[in-house]
Amino acid sequence: MSTMNISLPDSLKSFVDEQVTQRGYGTSSEYVRELIRKDADRQRLRGLLLDGAASSPATPVDAGYFAAMRERVQQRTQK
Repeated sequence: MSTMNISLPDSLKSFVDEQVTQRGYGTSSEYVRELIRKDADRQRLRGLLLDGAASSPATPVDAGYFAAMRERVQQRTQK
């Protein structure tokens, strides 16, 4: 694992220390790693949402769509 040093103003250092204590993290590094993971997840989700928004419209999914899907599944299981 690599090491990275960061500098924080006293107010942010206090905040991090409080979060570590209150939320059960073992170290401030664990807390920061969790924040970074969550940010990476948000960025991936944002990318997926933007990709979806930029894609061409799909066929609407309604009750008929699910009825047809059930029918196909039933036909395959009866064979």
